[in-house]
Amino acid sequence: MALKLWEKNVQVNEEIDRFTVGRDREMDLYLAKYDILGSMAHITMLESIGLLSTDELKILLEELKKIYASAEAGEFVIEEGVEDVHSQVELMLTRSLGDVGKKIHSGRSRNDQVLVDLKLFTRAQIKETAEAVERLFHILIAQSNRYKDVLMPGYTHLQIAMPSSFGLWFGAYAESLVDDMLFLQAAYKLCNRNPLGSAAGYGSSFPLNREMTTRLLGFDSMNYNVVYAQMGRGKMERNVAFALASIAGTLSKMAFDACMFSCQNFGFVKLPDECTTGSSIMPHKKNPDVFELTRAKCNKIQSLPQQIMMIMNNLPSGYFRDLQIIKEAFLPVFDELKDCLKMASYIMERISINEHILDDDKYLYMFSVEEVNRLANEGMPFRDAYKKVGLDIEAGQFTHSKQVHHTHEGSIGNLCNDRIEQLMSQVISGFDFQAAETAEKKLLGRL
Repeated sequence: MALKLWEKNVQVNEEIDRFTVGRDREMDLYLAKYDILGSMAHITMLESIGLLSTDELKILLEELKKIYASAEAGEFVIEEGVEDVHSQVELMLTRSLGDVGKKIHSGRSRNDQVLVDLKLFTRAQIKETAEAVERLFHILIAQSNRYKDVLMPGYTHLQIAMPSSFGLWFGAYAESLVDDMLFLQAAYKLCNRNPLGSAAGYGSSFPLNREMTTRLLGFDSMNYNVVYAQMGRGKMERNVAFALASIAGTLSKMAFDACMFSCQNFGFVKLPDECTTGSSIMPHKKNPDVFELTRAKCNKIQSLPQQIMMIMNNLPSGYFRDLQIIKEAFLPVFDELKDCLKMASYIMERISINEHILDDDKYLYMFSVEEVNRLANEGMPFRDAYKKVGLDIEAGQFTHSKQVHHTHEGSIGNLCNDRIEQLMSQVISGFDFQAAETAEKKLLGRL
């Protein structure tokens, strides 16, 4: 068993080691690139305050760039017996460079290392998630514009209610994603603050330059109070999880609609054949499994904030090992959500629309409000018009042209999709992903 960074002369019991390390080696592979970036910024700062020589910094940075390249290529591994990603990186440096590799930990703790790793990982994942949301958004807007004149029933209580349109249906989910992205932007800004230099949560007697590491890593600002920086462990993940859950809620509802509307009892839409599965016994079946799984995955994602809260809510200030377990729920969730977004984009771009739903007279009564409003426009009191139309329906005498004339903002005839697109554009520009990207490329010598 390899010696731990914190061990002195006594090695820990193997079963205790297995239990306490848990899935950390597996989870820390998500963080490898970001641990290296954090170390590069930290040692650059250490050289500036005299804790490393210029020559030492140069050889450390070159070796860290090599390790980063291996992580980027998916070749980085955490060896058996090595406790975590921080230990693995330090071990690799020490093997290659000798004692100088042991100097990189001055002025920090694994506590602030994992904090900065999580922040850097999360902001990169938020960027990829936002890009996936934006792709789906533009598909929904395009479909809304394409089918803006195709009417469909709207429902309340799952009863036929009033005229809607595919323009409204697609556009509704597009605008929902705008609000989700606003939530995601807030999570990004909360995430994009530098905890490095808080060490174990109480600072350091070394004269650390935290402004420098903040700039080098492209953070908007730092978590100033070192105790609060440590208190942010779990809080950041919970806040981001709420934003991801908001996106997942939109996807789940859209998936449910698509499953229901593709059912033969509705027949409003047809999913691409290549996106459906068959039955082992019923030859005619085309099951909407992709959207059913999307619904289930997204409902699971919506439970993530509660999982995180149940782990961290009853902890006082300071670090506790409980927080390690949050990684197991939090780190993989981005890939799961991005996969759902990818599937939704593929299907919604290729979905077929029934343009003749209203040929069936069972949908005639959804025009009852249109008739009430027509009579009211002609001068009949609304309540009298309502009663007249109701009596006509009961007597089987109701007729309507199945045409609508809605002109107000956001209605069938005035979707305001251009304004929804403007809103999304404003939200996207508010992330300012470029600042973080530029800082990371400079640190890696790629600019």
